[in-house]
Amino acid sequence: MHGGDGSPRPESSPLLEVADVTFGYSARATALRDISFSLAQGERVGLVGPNGSGKSTLIRLVADLLQVRRGDITIDGRPNHTRASREQLCYIASNDTLPQFLTGREYIELMHRLYRTAPDEATVDDLLERYQMGGRQFDLIEDYSHGMRKKIQLVSALSLSRPLTIIDETLNGVYVDALFEFELDAARLADDRGLLLCSHDFRLLENVCDRVIVLCRGEIAFDLPTSRVLDDFGSVDALVRRALALARAQESP
Repeated sequence: MHGGDGSPRPESSPLLEVADVTFGYSARATALRDISFSLAQGERVGLVGPNGSGKSTLIRLVADLLQVRRGDITIDGRPNHTRASREQLCYIASNDTLPQFLTGREYIELMHRLYRTAPDEATVDDLLERYQMGGRQFDLIEDYSHGMRKKIQLVSALSLSRPLTIIDETLNGVYVDALFEFELDAARLADDRGLLLCSHDFRLLENVCDRVIVLCRGEIAFDLPTSRVLDDFGSVDALVRRALALARAQESP
């Protein structure tokens, strides 16, 4: 089988594979060291770690917003920098910088045009109502609150329904009722789709994710099924605390 760019695509390749990735913003500042993990079709993976651990850097590398210098990243068996790979991916950044001159509905339609798809109007209408944006969809984004901007980003991503969705702290500032709706949507991901979710909301990760990856000081400290995290540590919070304690112990003389 060949992909849209003519390159061979393995039949059983992971949806996302990160292999031996090391990255630094300068020769003296290494942000990530030997990062390797995969995300299978239908899998929901949580990414956590303290500030400065390399989470956003890793996500930007996967999304081809930063250039991989050492190692390999593939999406559905293809290098992540190819057009075919980028079209498989929907990335929602942590900021809420959106085109303020558009309405919420126009923003959703614009995102679909960028992916050369037509939105399913019934799906968009349902998402807007469930995320309490139905009455504000034709208002300008400049009049939206922080939480409303986050919700219109979520509605756009969920309606796009890309094979791989990456969410980087987008849910911060979203009201709890919308978080409950997102948990339902994440659970409905079809078998051929995947989710990489970076969040400081550990309860959300416990409820949504099949696995949890903990980054600490640019390295993977833990990569465990969520069920094992809860059995062995009791919570994602306790797991992160354990990773920090181990990192401190390694630095002690």
